[in-house]
Amino acid sequence: MSPLLRRAKKKADGRVVTLIGKPGCHLCDDARAVVEEVCGRTGAVWEEKDITLDEALHREYWEQIPVVLVDGEQHTFWRVDPERLRRALEA
Repeated sequence: MSPLLRRAKKKADGRVVTLIGKPGCHLCDDARAVVEEVCGRTGAVWEEKDITLDEALHREYWEQIPVVLVDGEQHTFWRVDPERLRRALEA
């Protein structure tokens, strides 16, 4: 295929993924692995917040952890689909 017709993959530079979870949560561990891998491939920055240390996060997300935010907006909760996260970051 001609390089002119090939789509360039977008990088997720400047995008921020936030994982909200708590220690000892196996779903949070699974989500962390997905977020770390997808962000590593796309170039997005990611951070993790502990729901047990932030009362506002606890009130808002307690029943949904792990929660993943993309640029401050809720993307998903409980299970993280790597392809869906990648598409969101490259959009």
